[in-house]
Amino acid sequence: MSVKPLEDRVLIRPIEAESRTESGIYLPESAKEKPMQGKVVALGPGKLLDNGERIKLAVKKGDTVVYSKYAGTEVEIKNQTHLIVRESELLGVVE
Repeated sequence: MSVKPLEDRVLIRPIEAESRTESGIYLPESAKEKPMQGKVVALGPGKLLDNGERIKLAVKKGDTVVYSKYAGTEVEIKNQTHLIVRESELLGVVE
């Protein structure tokens, strides 16, 4: 199964948070925070303007992006959790 986002939406595979602290302490599942970074897997064609033109998205496939904690909609693709978010919900690109 493959998903192609529509309009200005972006499909992201979240990067899981570390299960261990820098000092070596393992964290239980309940202590982990929801991921806020991920890799762009697929893009929509861009937002359609009233005059029929499309605005190209600022991110590209393979970019690592930062998004807000509760952004987007979670979907499961091939037993892996992904997020579909609007480009406007992205906070930045990690360089």
